[in-house]
Parts: sequence; structure tokens; C-alpha cells
Amino acid sequence: MTGKIRKQLLFLWNEKPLTLLLLIAILLRLVSVVFSKGYDMHDDHYLIIEAPQSWVDGKDYNNWLPWNQDNPEPTGHSFFYIGFHFLFFYLLKFIGITDPQVKMFLVRFIHALFSLLIVTLGYRITEKFSGKKHARLAGLLLAAYWFMPFFSVRNLVEIVCIPFLMMGFWMIFNADKKKNPLWWIFLSGFVAGMAFSVRYQTSVFLAGMALALLLKKQVKPAFAFGFGVVASVFLFQGVIDFFIWGYPFAEFIAYSEYNIGHQHDFITGGWFNYLGVIGGMLIPPFSLLLFFGFLRTWKKQLLIFLPVMIFLVLHSLYPNKQERFIFPILPFIIMLGVAGWYDFFEKSKFWQQNLLFHRIIVILFWFLNLAALLLYTPSYAKKARVETMSFLSAYKNISFILIDDSNRRNTTMLPRFYLNQWPAFYEYSKPADGDTACIISTSTDDQFIKLNSPACLGEIEPEMLPDFVVFVDSVNLNQRISVIKEFLPGLSFLTVIEPGFRDRLLYTVNKVNYNVPIYIYETGHHK
Repeated sequence: MTGKIRKQLLFLWNEKPLTLLLLIAILLRLVSVVFSKGYDMHDDHYLIIEAPQSWVDGKDYNNWLPWNQDNPEPTGHSFFYIGFHFLFFYLLKFIGITDPQVKMFLVRFIHALFSLLIVTLGYRITEKFSGKKHARLAGLLLAAYWFMPFFSVRNLVEIVCIPFLMMGFWMIFNADKKKNPLWWIFLSGFVAGMAFSVRYQTSVFLAGMALALLLKKQVKPAFAFGFGVVASVFLFQGVIDFFIWGYPFAEFIAYSEYNIGHQHDFITGGWFNYLGVIGGMLIPPFSLLLFFGFLRTWKKQLLIFLPVMIFLVLHSLYPNKQERFIFPILPFIIMLGVAGWYDFFEKSKFWQQNLLFHRIIVILFWFLNLAALLLYTPSYAKKARVETMSFLSAYKNISFILIDDSNRRNTTMLPRFYLNQWPAFYEYSKPADGDTACIISTSTDDQFIKLNSPACLGEIEPEMLPDFVVFVDSVNLNQRISVIKEFLPGLSFLTVIEPGFRDRLLYTVNKVNYNVPIYIYETGHHK
């Protein structure tokens, strides 16, 4: 780095820190926009991308819409954020953009720009209550924490809801500068309430904001904020659901009933699980300093601290504990953690006498963070699954695909969004003990057809036999191919799609991250 560049960077850091922070944030997120293709989890693709694209194409892959159900019932999914994707994909189709990878590039780019609000508002809010020095570090962490660029371009509702919450705080903090403060706080509630329409669980966060205002004896602002939230929820949930279902809040009611009835059906854990997630994601031992700093702000920054703590406590008590559920509060823990810790650090005799120890912790943090940043920021998530569908998209008019995942009880889902067509999937996984009956389809309208045995292929009409067979994983591959060939003698190899480096690493660390090679065969039945 030349002296001139170093001088310019120091000038920006000292005089225009937000400009420098946004440059860093944009650069890192653009890397993810270009290189971090695919999807990370089930929900950020199948619920947010696959569903609206199927609507644009005249399908309804999840059967969410009442006019596609035999006995119409809401399924518990907000149409607000999904609806934006539907409109966007419809626009792209109208102007002739049909390539799935191009569409997802544009989606990632839009999300990258939207995520810059987290950096901007995070800096501004921290500067408001703790000064420029602490705001610079908080902003740098929000721009360059190892997970931020990668997740910022994903379709995760747990990340997308954050800018709405931050905007709500920023508007409250600046209400006293407005001619009509209560009206401004009402608008802050309206904007923050949009987070609810993206992620229903933020309702407890919003309640915490109103409660904090009440505890600060700001009764009128608390009610103004609450009315703003109610207006937002009514417009973006009540009206939309009324239009689709004939009565308001249909999806939220269904969502609440489902989560109450199925709270033990997914990943469960002890009350301390999310503390481990937060501590791990923010990288120990530095994360311990941040969390200590966060706890120290409970009195001075009650407006932010209380909703974060309520959100954390209630999620910790709820049995279902998927890691991503806690993502919405991470930026706020970072902001309060920086302010609280460095306020303590600068006044602590112990730490002022042990500056080297603190410096080692900070250096270790940045070393580990940089390593993870380099791994995650450009990583292609679920590459094997995405590229399998992209490869097959060259074949038009596919009617059926057989997925052989017979080493496991569950069948790997493949994203038909990248196939650019909506054939039915025959799914062959390891059957449950004693489950030997064939389950086959008699209608081309069925999208997912379970087969309990390869012998079931012998009971399928010739016109409904699969055009391609996809073998998931190399374990027992030759044996599995031989079995399928008994019923599909024309089976011939096309290609193998390998998972990306990050996917392979995650699979090595934890087999739950099922990222394995996928082998593609044609059957001779495709026309």
C-alpha cells in the first residue's frame, strides 16, 4: 500500500468514516453478488424464490394459493416479501429475462444494496448514543463481519427484516427534530412494522420497543409507535390476506397455530443454545467482550437493549432452535456491544494495564474473521444441487426426473427454479422398516411422487417413466445403478456435479450439511 493510499484511507477513517465503511461493505457484497451463487438453507430458496417463480410460470409448487387447493387452508406464509419476488420475476419475464442465474444475480444485487442500510443506520445510531469513535468500529463490524456479506445477498427473512427495525430506531432517535414528533414516531412504527410482514417473530421485538418507551415514561410516543405498527400490519398482512383468503391475518393465524402445534418437530435444544450461536458467530473470545458490553448498556440504551433481550429470552425458551432464528438481533448486539465494551475498557484499570492482552484478543479476532470472510464471501452455496438443475435445463420438455437418494431416509430436494421448467420428481429414498408398498402417481399433476422400491418403476406407464435419473452421493453408487438399470435398461451416464469447496468443508465438519456429488443419467425416454 503506497503512502498516498494510506493517507487517503486515514483521512476517510477520521473525517468521513461512513463513506469508507460503505465502500468496504459494497466491495465485499459485490464479491458475494458475483460469486456467491446458489442458496444456503431450504427456506431462503424454496419459500422465497421457488414459490413465486412457480406462480409466474403458471404453477404453484407449494400449493399455497387457495384456488389450487382441494380444501383451501392458509399455510402460514406471509405473502409480503414473497410478493415482491413474484412481481420482480413477472417483470423480468415481461422484458424477456429468463435465465435463472441472471435473475438470481439481480436478486442478490438488490439485496446487497438493501443491506447497506444495516451499515449506514448501524453507524448512525451508534454515533447518536456513543459517538463517532465507537460508531466507526460498529460500522466496520457490520460491514465486514465474516457472515455479513454472504448472508446479506441471501433471501433470508431473518436478515431482510433488520433494515426495517433499524429504520424504526433511527426515526425514533430523530423525532425530536421534527415539527410533529408523534407523527414521526407513528411513521417509525409503520416502517418497523414492515419487519413483522417479513418475519413474524419480530412481533416480540416490536413489542419490546413499545415497552421500552413506556418504561422510559414516554407514554404518547409508545402509543404512537404501537399504532404505527398496527397500521403497517393491517395494510401488509390484513389487506393482502383478505384479498387472497377472504379474511384478514389468515396466514399469521395459521403460522401461529402451526408453530404451537409443531414446536418440538424440528431442531430443539436447551435454553443456552442461542448464547452458543451468538458467541460462536461473533468469534470468541472477542464475542465475550461484545456480549459483556451489550449487557452493560441495559440502562443507558434501554430502547434497543430491551427488545433484543426479550427476543433472545423468548427464542431461548421456545423448543425449536434453528440457528438462523436469532440472526435479527446480531447487528444490535454488535452495536451495543462495541459501545458498552469500549466504554468499560477505556475506564478499566485492569485493561489499561493489560493493553497487550486486549490487543492479542483483537488481532486474533481479525485473523479468524478474515479467514472466514475469505471462505464465505465468494462461496457458491449448494453448488451441486443448483448446477445439476442448470445442466438439465438444456433439455426441454422434461416430464419426470427420478431422484435416487436411497442411502438415506429423506430425499434431497433439487431446485427446479434453475431447471426453468416444472417436471414431476420421483423420489426414491430408503423406505421405512416394513414399508414395501409402491406409491406411484396416476396423474401428471403430482409434483413429488414417492417410490418405496425401484420395482415400482415396473408399475409405471411408459409415458410416465423418468427422462433422467439423478443419483445423490457416490456411496453404493454402482450397486444402485445396477438396480435401476433392471427397470430402465437404457440408462446412460451424462455427467457428475461436484459440490463447492465450502460445501465440502461443511460436510466434512458435520454430516448434517449434506453436500455430496450428484451423478446425472439419461434413461432414453426423453423426447
